[in-house]
Amino acid sequence: MVILVLFLLASLAPWRFIGPSAEAGEFRKALPGYAFAFPRDHYSHDEFRTEWWYYTGRLRAENGEEYGYQLTFFRSGLTEVQANPSRWAVRNLYLAHFAVSDIPRKTFRYFERIGRGAVGQAGASENEFRVWIGNWGVTGDGIHQRLTAKEGDFTLNLILVAKKPPVVHGRDGVSQKGPGRGQASHYYSLTRLAAEGTLNVRGKEHKVAGLTWMDHEFGSTQLHPNQVGWDWFGLQFDDDTELMLYSIRNADGSYSAGTWVAADGEPVRLRKKDFSIQVLDRWQSPRTKGTYPIRWRIRVPSLRLEVTVTPAFPDQELDTEKSTQVIYWEGAVMGEGRRRGRQVTPSGYVEMTGYAGPFKKKP
Repeated sequence: MVILVLFLLASLAPWRFIGPSAEAGEFRKALPGYAFAFPRDHYSHDEFRTEWWYYTGRLRAENGEEYGYQLTFFRSGLTEVQANPSRWAVRNLYLAHFAVSDIPRKTFRYFERIGRGAVGQAGASENEFRVWIGNWGVTGDGIHQRLTAKEGDFTLNLILVAKKPPVVHGRDGVSQKGPGRGQASHYYSLTRLAAEGTLNVRGKEHKVAGLTWMDHEFGSTQLHPNQVGWDWFGLQFDDDTELMLYSIRNADGSYSAGTWVAADGEPVRLRKKDFSIQVLDRWQSPRTKGTYPIRWRIRVPSLRLEVTVTPAFPDQELDTEKSTQVIYWEGAVMGEGRRRGRQVTPSGYVEMTGYAGPFKKKP
């Protein structure tokens, strides 16, 4: 079992986009024509190899202090299901990341977990919206959700309420990530969830309220071996619109795309040619020596949108050696800009991978 887990972790990148896999043949591929149906598609999709439920948010405490958080759950289907009907049989491996950005103090803490899908240790239901590893979890019906996570003197307990319907990204039910058939995912977001609850930071409990972004993605083989990293932006604007952009870094960047969501929830699909992301500054991690973009100018000419995005503070890097074995940057951001001549203010999260070394299988 230990060797199986180590092999799985060494050959898989189960986070924002799913890495190359030679063992994914027995799983269903993400192909055009998939018809999303809710609430069913909030649940687990065990016929696909990899799946994740991703939450990030900006929260304000009663004393005015601001915090960011990330809570992400990953499911990885094992390639050889045990024939033994024992309750100890393992069909899925579960991993999770929990991070808190203390913006006033510019401090960042993160935690990671791994659990087997057996004897109640961890799981994701195919029959209801429930995902958990120990006392970290999400439950709900999609419109209403509850998030919980506790690690040491950090505790998150939030009630989320969706203010917009789910937004499906890509075309014909798939978000293409590479040139090959099935190098794609089924990907949707809840881009504006009202959040309310408590956040315990270093033993001090705060009543908090704010906004959360949820992504849910599932597939079996997404990235081409030559793709070495990506940048992802999830921005919520003060005019009730949202913007998601991803840019996969390879020779031509041809699988970069995005979605703009209007105030009424109507999505507008964006292709690579529809937007630009200009790096304005960089930061080097003192631990991993990875050098990350740290300030950006984003332009979407068709929307007459131009914004500058900056992290709440630079050091929001995770080194997940104990779970997904990936070094990545995922942090709270803020910004300023204009859309159609009117001032707009974005806040949200950015994720970057491949800057502390390209993704590839570990030997």
